[in-house]
Amino acid sequence: MKDVRSLTELVFNHIQQMPRSDKRKLIAIGGAPASGKSTLASQIQMRLEEEGYPCGLVPMDGFHLDNEILVERGLLDRKGAPETFDIAGFVRLINRLSAEKELTVPLFDRGRDCVIADAGRIKAQHQHVIIEGNYLFLNDGVWKDLHSCWNLSVFISPPQNILKERLIQRWLDNGLDETAAKARALVNDIPNGKLILSKINRQIIDVWLE
Repeated sequence: MKDVRSLTELVFNHIQQMPRSDKRKLIAIGGAPASGKSTLASQIQMRLEEEGYPCGLVPMDGFHLDNEILVERGLLDRKGAPETFDIAGFVRLINRLSAEKELTVPLFDRGRDCVIADAGRIKAQHQHVIIEGNYLFLNDGVWKDLHSCWNLSVFISPPQNILKERLIQRWLDNGLDETAAKARALVNDIPNGKLILSKINRQIIDVWLE
């Protein structure tokens, strides 16, 4: 797999080739857990701003359902699966991005394992907005409603062994011991990643990164 700088330049070149217009452009970056979506999204945001294109960022993780709700529904151990997100709220926000110049967005604090409302902001000058998340391209249920929203669709797909290593390290970094970190990765995150690959609508992907 190419390094993040090369991937950033590749996506940036695609953005530059998009038709010019006064309408806000929504750039979707999807992939499995730990595929590098957040890193790539932040790098593309910085690259655009370096070239004078103000750019906002919306992580889908800001729409995790609260842990209390997941406990009530028996889904806490599946946190991160499609059914553990407020997908209706996410779709509403994506639609608002095209209709409203300024709005706030929720962000997810991984350390505290909770969503912080109104922690992010999309400004009027943000003519490009990057949206990153696991399930942006699912050909399933209400997720399909998002497909027509994207001006550019980017999917990042590292090899499974790299994903496994990254996921285990992620949970180690968040304070789990090795046994718990491996269990979290293998029981929840890896199956979610396989679900994404099995249900992705490949026909809408403009840029596939491996």
